[in-house]
Amino acid sequence: MEQQPDDGKRAPGRPRSREADEAILSAAVDLLVDQGMRATNIEQVAQRAGVTRRTVYRRFPDLTALLVRAIEWEYRDVAAESLHLPDVEAMLTDWAAYLSQPRARLLIRRLYGTVDELPDLLRTYHEVHGRHRSEAVRTALDKARADGRLPQAADTKVLQEMLSGAALQHLAAYPDNTGADEIEAYFLAILRQIGYQPPARKGTP
Repeated sequence: MEQQPDDGKRAPGRPRSREADEAILSAAVDLLVDQGMRATNIEQVAQRAGVTRRTVYRRFPDLTALLVRAIEWEYRDVAAESLHLPDVEAMLTDWAAYLSQPRARLLIRRLYGTVDELPDLLRTYHEVHGRHRSEAVRTALDKARADGRLPQAADTKVLQEMLSGAALQHLAAYPDNTGADEIEAYFLAILRQIGYQPPARKGTP
C-alpha cells in the first residue's frame, strides 16, 4: 500500500501531544539563549526537541511564530495576580532575584537584540512579562511616595523608566554572576539619589 505524503495538516480528532508542544517551545527558548535569533532555525529546534521538522511546522508556520509563542510560554506564569510587591523593598528583592539569574539576563539581552529585525519578539516580551511587572513596580513606588519615603514631587512614571534603564545598564555592564545582594544595593543606591528613604532595619534606633 502506497504511503500518503504528510502535508503537515492534522487529521480531524487527532490529539496533539502536549509533551511535543513543550519540548518544541523549550528547545526554541534554549536555542535563542544559547546562540541568538540569527543562528536559530526550525531544523535545530526540531533536533533539540527530538521531533521532526514536520511536527514543528504542524504547529508553527515559521520561525517567527514559533519564537513569539516560545516567549509567551517562557513567561506563562507571570500574571498580575502572581506579582505582589507590597513595598519598594519587596520590589528591589524581586528585581535582584530575577537579575541574578544568568540565563534570565542573557535571554533579556537576546530579546533586546532583536528589536530591529524581529520587533514582535520584544513586543511579546513586554506584553507577557514587562507589563504586569511594570504595574506592580509603579504601585510600589506610588505607595512609597504616599508614605513619605519618596519626595512628594517625584514623578513615579519617570522614576519607573529610570529604573528600567538602570536594569538594562546592569545587564550590559555588570557580570552575569553578580549576586542578588549586590544588585539590590545597586538599585537602592539609585533610589537614594532621588531622595528615597528606606525604612530602618529592625534593631536600628
